[in-house]
Amino acid sequence: MSTLLFAIGLLIVMLTAASVLFTIVLPREPRGFERLSSGVNRVVQIAFHTLARLAKSYEGKDAVLAPTAPVALVGQLLLWAGLFIVGYAFMLEATTHNWASALAQATGSAFTVGTITLRGPVNSAVDIAAGATWVVIVALQIAYLPALYGAFNRRESLVAMLESRAGIPAWGPEVLARHQLVGITDTLPAFYAQWEEWSADLAESHTTYPVMLLFRSPQAWFSWLIGLLAVLDGAAMHLALAPSTASSQARLCLRMGFTALNRMAKVLGWEVDPDPSPEGPISLTFEEFEQAVEMLQHVGFQMERSAEEAWPEFRGWRVNYETSAYRLADRLTAPPAPWSGTRRRLRSGPVAPRRPPQRAPGLLDEHRPEVVLPPTGHRRGGSRSA
Repeated sequence: MSTLLFAIGLLIVMLTAASVLFTIVLPREPRGFERLSSGVNRVVQIAFHTLARLAKSYEGKDAVLAPTAPVALVGQLLLWAGLFIVGYAFMLEATTHNWASALAQATGSAFTVGTITLRGPVNSAVDIAAGATWVVIVALQIAYLPALYGAFNRRESLVAMLESRAGIPAWGPEVLARHQLVGITDTLPAFYAQWEEWSADLAESHTTYPVMLLFRSPQAWFSWLIGLLAVLDGAAMHLALAPSTASSQARLCLRMGFTALNRMAKVLGWEVDPDPSPEGPISLTFEEFEQAVEMLQHVGFQMERSAEEAWPEFRGWRVNYETSAYRLADRLTAPPAPWSGTRRRLRSGPVAPRRPPQRAPGLLDEHRPEVVLPPTGHRRGGSRSA
């Protein structure tokens, strides 16, 4: 019986060590037992979403959800500690012949980085192994954090740039409108190229370290997910409405962007159609698309196709990423931007981006651009209800 308990304990220790290795050390998408830490992330996320129900405004909910990722990291550490203690306790039971004593001895050995013998013969090898294991885990966790925050900083630097290019919250048609209004449409190829590289980095970091999905932007109405969705919609509209002037970078940006979103959806265990039909259904309606096209016409964006002619191609692009983007936005309670799906945990609909007034000489106040879409039950001056 003692041999069996020792073998069970050794198995627990080995599987836990493998989980630590694949989570912290080996950069790869988690699979199988490697998803143990992802389970912790999900439990912590559900707990914070439950607490966020108490907040009435979106800003309040975002403030409640902000600590989710750090708490998930601590939760991972505590889970590994608990599993190692249980595993070593099984191994020590063969010596102590008492489960309570074995558990206390394993706990003391791990957290005092030494040997403790409460009762029975000494088992120094297991005691020292327990202490050494915890030291290694803490050291790896300390080295793990800079990688996470480095990825976070790379992600947020480009998201912050969208404030002037796509509005807050970001919206795809607004990307094209703002570039047209200030006469910088010639910068769109470089813009798409930046987001292609950013999407590649996002795909690598957020699938290797799924806890990155829980890190929220420093400001409530900023969001990497909404920003990426806006850029993809802007590129898709550009290709659909003005194919001869749209840069090839727009196509590359789209492909890398929806690849990143679909890879993240797979990490969460969702089924993703790798090759959806271009004529497949999407949630965005033609009427919504047509309204956006009319807005672009109003600001003078050059088009080669009407809304009816452009819709099939736009839908053919959007079908590749809409489902994954909408599910991620709902799971992460992203800002309720236009064209980003519904939020089960929010009480109202999307908030339209507001363009800043154009302070050009001779431009009167009444000529300033107005809100792109009418707000839906949100207060624009102060806190926006959600």
